[in-house]
Amino acid sequence: MCIARAAIVLPEQSVATNKEGLAVSKKGLTLKELLQQTSHHNAKVRRDALMGIKDLVLNHPAELRQHRYAVIEKLRERISDDDKVVREALYQLFKSEIFPGCAEDNQGLLISLLMTYIFNAMTNLAIDIRVMAFKFFDLVVQYYPPCFSLYAEKILQSYEDILRKNQYYLEDKGKLRTTLSGLVRCLSLLPSKKPESEKGISGDRMIHAFEPDAPTANTGFSTIIKKLKDLVLVLINCFQDFIPLLISMPQLDAQSFDCILSILQSIDIAVRFFIYGTHEVAADSICNQTLSSPLSKKLLGVFPLYPKHHLSVKEDDRYFILNIVITEIFLHLREWICPSANVFEKFLEFIENALLGTVGFLKPSCIPLSGFFLNLLIEVKICSSTRSGKVAWEKHVPSLLPFIPKLASEVETRWQLRILESFTQTFKGCNPESSLKLACLSMIEEMLNPNGDKHYTEASDTVVLDFQTVWIRELPSLLMLLGDRQPSSSQVVLRLLLRLGQFSGSNSFLFWDYENTQFALSEFYSTCEEGNIYYGPFMRLPRDCQELSICCLYYFSNLSALLLKSVALCCLCPELELFVSFRIIEVLHAAYKAGHIQIADHISFFMTLLSRFKVFPENIDPVRESDVKVSNHGAFKSLTSVLCSYLSQMGDSSVVLQILDQAIIGLILLQPPLDNACAMLRVLIVLDSKPTRLSEQSIIALSNFLPGYLMDVVHCIPEDDVRTWRYYLLPCFFLFDRSNKVLKLVLDLIGSFLTDSNLSLPSDTSTRYATDNLSRINATISLLLLMYKDIKVQKIISLFRTEVSSILQSIASLQSSEVKMTLEERHRFQCSFEQLKVVTSTSPAG
Repeated sequence: MCIARAAIVLPEQSVATNKEGLAVSKKGLTLKELLQQTSHHNAKVRRDALMGIKDLVLNHPAELRQHRYAVIEKLRERISDDDKVVREALYQLFKSEIFPGCAEDNQGLLISLLMTYIFNAMTNLAIDIRVMAFKFFDLVVQYYPPCFSLYAEKILQSYEDILRKNQYYLEDKGKLRTTLSGLVRCLSLLPSKKPESEKGISGDRMIHAFEPDAPTANTGFSTIIKKLKDLVLVLINCFQDFIPLLISMPQLDAQSFDCILSILQSIDIAVRFFIYGTHEVAADSICNQTLSSPLSKKLLGVFPLYPKHHLSVKEDDRYFILNIVITEIFLHLREWICPSANVFEKFLEFIENALLGTVGFLKPSCIPLSGFFLNLLIEVKICSSTRSGKVAWEKHVPSLLPFIPKLASEVETRWQLRILESFTQTFKGCNPESSLKLACLSMIEEMLNPNGDKHYTEASDTVVLDFQTVWIRELPSLLMLLGDRQPSSSQVVLRLLLRLGQFSGSNSFLFWDYENTQFALSEFYSTCEEGNIYYGPFMRLPRDCQELSICCLYYFSNLSALLLKSVALCCLCPELELFVSFRIIEVLHAAYKAGHIQIADHISFFMTLLSRFKVFPENIDPVRESDVKVSNHGAFKSLTSVLCSYLSQMGDSSVVLQILDQAIIGLILLQPPLDNACAMLRVLIVLDSKPTRLSEQSIIALSNFLPGYLMDVVHCIPEDDVRTWRYYLLPCFFLFDRSNKVLKLVLDLIGSFLTDSNLSLPSDTSTRYATDNLSRINATISLLLLMYKDIKVQKIISLFRTEVSSILQSIASLQSSEVKMTLEERHRFQCSFEQLKVVTSTSPAG
């Protein structure tokens, strides 16, 4: 008998062969096997299974997308797992892999699979499981905020239940902190219409860390008002239970601070919802005696919170932050709780000192509190000279600023002065780049142009008018301090300046304050000292900031020559985009038409641009001219066209020409580069008419300048480039057409220098490019050929046959005797000269 020996094969030994092609974890387990192991009786196996799932979906994300519903259905059982490490591993798995991996799916369906198990865990007898359930729900809200509105009533009830059972939370503040942080996130999703003065505030808001997700309109939350009121009462009791600890504790530890802060935040958000977000129910019916009385006695009544013991810098910040939140709650509730004068002054004093950075003496006799809480009141400095908490101060003080405009308009004059003075000191003293500075700017705009019926800029409100001047004077210097480091902050300042300009015209008090800023603003654009130009932040800021600053120019009723010069220097800077230069010119011309710029200053601005604009390359190169990377000829041509158009719109052209005549002639005689000279000649042509209105003196001056200009043009531009030479010669041709005398004087001058022994032109007609004798003779021939090609000029030049014949004779004698040429140059010269003789002989007589 033969007994066969059978091998015993363990399941693990066949894993590789059975799972070929399947996604497996590091231990070779499939997703199905790992999910099965999450129900294992051994906690270590469950933990390892969760870690294996994390590893598998990290390396094989398609597995999660394909089996996401099955994964969530199985894993949700572990939310109430009795092992703490398993629950934490599950939380981290959902946080790092499952929720991010399912972000594009139907999140509502995924969340619905979880919520029943989360609610069950919230009612578990084990407090640790309940706390983890709230932590899970907080995670769900982060990834799917609408889920709170779907389960709001049940969630609030669950928070109320766990907070009522307060036997644990003073012993384990870590659990309470976890629970309360989730509550703050949920309540931040409640709709709340903010007060008008809060709109537009930039910068971090300490209380509403999750505010960006909050809806702006009521989305059916009015049904939870009763539940939320019950929860607020529970939160007030929780806060009250911490008060004895604040007295007895040697220091306010981080966990206790976080718990108290979350409690106050939750109350503040709920109060906002009651007042601003419940459109279907009147706020006064919500903030009735049931709610207002506990808030006044148990919360506001213990204000301000101060420790019994000496404060460290960190504790100093913590108490300051807590008092800030209580103050916010009070200011929201003020109209509904009708505080006594003493209580109101207590908060006003805190606001004043908080803005200044210190809290002064608070006399117990002024505060109607029980003896139990009087021990809390001691003198303390919120921002002492030795503390390092200025960062915290700048972060949290903005929470108070939205209430300043309304307070300043409602309190008596004594407090109005104190509040506005402290606000002004805060505005002037805080970091220019801080969120606090932005918040101050927003409030300044509110107080200068409030949305309500009360206008702070009325003559009767002299207190605000005095501060208004201080605020507006600070704006130009703030722009200089910001430079180009914080464009978003500069944009806020510029927008405020623009707003001031827009409504200063209807307010005589704002008018002069705004008008006086232009002198300080000139530095923002540019300055010129001893011939050196220093460009301000305007040049380096993005285009939207530049646009705002340009628009500000329009609203000055009498734009100063200093500011115009400052802006002109920016336009002349090659680094400024051409679009921006054109925008400046457009706005300034609109300001001129509105009567905000004197005609002489406006013309001077235009002529500065035309005469000082640096064209590169300076010599005319038709090939390069079309390449904007190496030439700005095209840009200057566009600029010239725009300015000529605007000059023609400035009124009676003859009057404008009379103003400009001598100025342009003076600039032309300075021998500017060809492009600048051409631009100024074009201005003359636009303003002049036929017959010319130029003075005799101007005609003679132009006649002395034009020969050199014309020779340079034809020397630099190839004869076959008709488009280019016409651009530069056309202004001269127009002058010839409008004044034959100009042409005669030009021809005479050319003829005289050809007959001169050294071929030299007078100093005021010297050329920049046709400098040697041969080039001048060739330029003369080319010029005459071009003039004969133009039909109009041909008719005019035919009137001066004697002058042309004299020029031809001079050229003929020079080429045979005095000018040295190579054979090639002589051949070219002979061809051109013969062509000119043919043209002149065949042209009709004038």
